[in-house]
Amino acid sequence: MSDKALEHAARQVESTPARLLEVKGFFDPETFTVSYVVHDPGSLRGAIIDSVLDFDPPSGRTQHTSAQQLVDYVHAQGITIDWLLETHAHADHLSAAPWLQERVGGQLAIGKHITVVQETFGKLFNEGSDFRRDGSDFDRLFVDGDTFQVGDIPATVLHVPGHTPACVAYVIGDAVFLGDTMFMPDYGSARADFPGGDARQLYRSMRRLLALPPTTRLFMCHDYLPAGRTEYVWETNVEAQRKGNIHAHDGITEEEFVKMRTERDAKLAVPRLILPSIQVNMRAGHLPPAESNGMAYLKLPLNVL
Repeated sequence: MSDKALEHAARQVESTPARLLEVKGFFDPETFTVSYVVHDPGSLRGAIIDSVLDFDPPSGRTQHTSAQQLVDYVHAQGITIDWLLETHAHADHLSAAPWLQERVGGQLAIGKHITVVQETFGKLFNEGSDFRRDGSDFDRLFVDGDTFQVGDIPATVLHVPGHTPACVAYVIGDAVFLGDTMFMPDYGSARADFPGGDARQLYRSMRRLLALPPTTRLFMCHDYLPAGRTEYVWETNVEAQRKGNIHAHDGITEEEFVKMRTERDAKLAVPRLILPSIQVNMRAGHLPPAESNGMAYLKLPLNVL
């Protein structure tokens, strides 16, 4: 079966001068998240990918220390931000996209299947009819194969479900920002046991990305410093993943991966920030609306996860 979106992305990678897109990663040690500011050096137009809003669970306080680093870099480099991109509704950190949008602009975008996440978790958190489940809190909903530009550099969207049903990867020039679909080769793959997750879909999404040209740059959304490594890293390429990904290198079958992933997920703890993260991220990074006393609240459903 032809995969026109993947074929288009592969042609884009091959036709874009290597390393044309400038990429700056910002690592947040509290959530092990990497946010990116990327830009076209010719036009100085760019995008911010997977930003972090600092959140302290005991106090319920939010801060913008992580996001301010992105703003400072954007201003120092003279970059105009056209896009605020989310790879999925994160379960391990809150998005700072609305706060960033007020300061640097840009359209806030995510994959169209965020509506599935909104419907699922809207029910879990017993949100009323005022909670919009149509993705309209975002400025743009991408579908598989959609294209856009970062300055003069072409970009293609690939739908890569498995970790969540809404995951997308952004192929910008010769670089791919793939969210939690996979991690560095020595750490493997993301879990697939969240509502709507599917290990079989995750395997197929990983193999789809690994069908891109061998030199395609891959940028992770997280690094967890596996045993034997002393420094956090978040860039690799297709060839390295195909040779060395401990969960999905060439030769690992779909059935072997599904068995491994299912057994591994059953032993994993619930992410520390999943409940506040999902409530905020399904709203495009906005906090829940204030109640009659002027205060906003996050819910804590009991005995659910």
